[in-house]
Amino acid sequence: MPHITIERPSQTDIETIHALLRETYWSPDIPRETVERAAQNSICAIARDDQGALIGFARVVSDRATFAWLCDVVVLPTHQGQGIARKLVRALQAHPELQGLRRWLLGTKDAHGVYTPLGFTQIEAPERLMHIRNPAPYGAPTT
Repeated sequence: MPHITIERPSQTDIETIHALLRETYWSPDIPRETVERAAQNSICAIARDDQGALIGFARVVSDRATFAWLCDVVVLPTHQGQGIARKLVRALQAHPELQGLRRWLLGTKDAHGVYTPLGFTQIEAPERLMHIRNPAPYGAPTT
């Protein structure tokens, strides 16, 4: 049974998180320093196994008043399919500093089934949203 906490990742945790994130479709080859800085500036949830090793991670970027962006939800491949991602998100949703927000957002290519039971829905008017996207923030362009 994983143990979920809200905490800053240790340097050892950052190594594991970096290894996971650099293999994702949303942040391939992300530098370790970027992962560390992102974690330092976010509210982070960590899932640990019975020995205390990191097995999952998620973070929220928020003003803690009106808005939260859920991102970097990752679980070690050997622990996927056990509901750990949902537990991480639930822990973040329950965080005292993230109550009463007007909007939570996230982006996902293929994990809608993870987030729908947690209250996330399709955006009603996506044409209202805009962004600036850097296709190669860490070097070579990605697809």
